Amino acid sequence: MAITGFFLLLFSPGEAGLEQNDSVAQAPVPDSFGVADSVAATHSPTVLSGKEATDEALTALGNLWSGFFYNLPKMMIALGCLLLAWIVGWLIKKLLQKLIGRWSSSGAIISLVSIAVWLLAIGVALSVVAGDIRALVGSLGLIGLALSWSLQTPIESFTGWLLNSFQGYYRVGDRILVGDVFGDVYQIDFLTTTVWEIGSPYQPGYVNAEQPTGRMVTFPNNEILTGTVINLTGDFPYVWDELPVSVANESDLVLSLQVVEKVARELLGTYMEKPARQYGQLMQQAGLEDNIADKPQVFLSTEDSWTNLNIRYLVGARERRKWKSELTLRLAQEMAKPEYLNKIIPVYPRQQVQFINPAGMPSVANPLANNNSQPAASI
Repeated sequence: MAITGFFLLLFSPGEAGLEQNDSVAQAPVPDSFGVADSVAATHSPTVLSGKEATDEALTALGNLWSGFFYNLPKMMIALGCLLLAWIVGWLIKKLLQKLIGRWSSSGAIISLVSIAVWLLAIGVALSVVAGDIRALVGSLGLIGLALSWSLQTPIESFTGWLLNSFQGYYRVGDRILVGDVFGDVYQIDFLTTTVWEIGSPYQPGYVNAEQPTGRMVTFPNNEILTGTVINLTGDFPYVWDELPVSVANESDLVLSLQVVEKVARELLGTYMEKPARQYGQLMQQAGLEDNIADKPQVFLSTEDSWTNLNIRYLVGARERRKWKSELTLRLAQEMAKPEYLNKIIPVYPRQQVQFINPAGMPSVANPLANNNSQPAASI
């Protein structure tokens, strides 16, 4: 209804009102004797011939064509307004790029100013074409109400783009995890964000590690409002990683700890110093604990039938697989040396079987064996 009213204003502005005034001015006053005849004429059906119907259709088309030529100067002025808006927007964009181009949110400011210029120009152009600004405002109000209800997701996505532009949740080139999407940001638009997908051992995909899969993934910006945004390379492009090394419980745990720590520090000790110092400065600025280890650390944890030596170290977010692979290789080479034989025992799957006698007490594994046999056997 609102769009129909707008097109009526466009092609025949005021035509309905003028016809109503003319009909009121020219209508004869019926006398009392012709009331019955007029009522009868009103209720009698009017049948148009083919020629009359054709003439009426041609007249309607002629009125539309005349209305178009009547509004042609207005349309030219409206197009001039849009052209002027394009020139002004281009000049403002260049000026703002020179003034605030180094600011991180300059792109959002320039985009908002361009949008405001275009909205103003479109409003002026529609006002010139429609003529009656009140009818135009009413039509646009109804259209805006319908669009706001039917385009909720795009509106939320645009709001998410605004928040990201000013808050800086992520930028182009950052490695992010938003919902189920994990990758490097490639492009940020008003409504969507596109990333180069990164594989993960915790998500299904073609690559089970943090390396590119070659696929591009696009998600709406409203995920910023409804989900969690994890930025792995925003202000600090390093992350903490861990590598568990499993040894049997019968191993010399003190020796195992010393060997693992020595290998990790030889490989990563110098590499960790600079990022650890930067990380400590960030923690100090935020008022948090700034006692950051600048060397790899090893921590023990027990499992069902073995012990884990967990190596904790700081590496680049995009280099986790590289350093983990190199560290695993060096540990395997070191622990395979003859001097650690029967001291650092690799873990292997095992089960313990225990025999219970009829009295409910543990018994020997082999009933025929002597009393010195062990009450349980390992498999």
